[in-house]
Amino acid sequence: MIQAIDRAVTAVSRLAGAVAALLLVYIVAHIAYEIVLRTFFASSTFVLDEFVGYAVAAMTFLSLGHALDHGSLIRVDLAITRIKGRARRWVELFCIAVSFAMAGFCAWYVGKNALREWTRGSVSESIAEVPLWIPVGAVWLGLVLLMLQLFAYFLRIAAGGTPIDSVETE
Repeated sequence: MIQAIDRAVTAVSRLAGAVAALLLVYIVAHIAYEIVLRTFFASSTFVLDEFVGYAVAAMTFLSLGHALDHGSLIRVDLAITRIKGRARRWVELFCIAVSFAMAGFCAWYVGKNALREWTRGSVSESIAEVPLWIPVGAVWLGLVLLMLQLFAYFLRIAAGGTPIDSVETE
């Protein structure tokens, strides 16, 4: 059962990571398009900073679960890697639970904000008039996906799985 949950959450995180990668491609394409418009046609889309900002926020939060699953999420594990055996498992479970609670706290308030933006029909002040629940909802979705990944990780560690160690840099 735990493996099935872990596989499902990993698949969803991988999909969100792919969406985040596509958002990065979009950002580069929009910036290149804007450069061409400004350089050769003395024109602009007039929404570059807004759309790229939304895409960066969505990309960042949608990739959190995938980053955690691959050990590339920044973790302060200087002390925890020195702990061995059962103590490491308990400390890891505690850290995961606190991370889950913090992500839940953030998701609660971001979700409330997204719902408020949707019910009020709030739109951005640019010429695009983007409904504000869309970018806020993408951040909320990323936080929820991080919580799912943390839950699956908690179950894996509780069942005796190996902890994620941060990817080492050179």
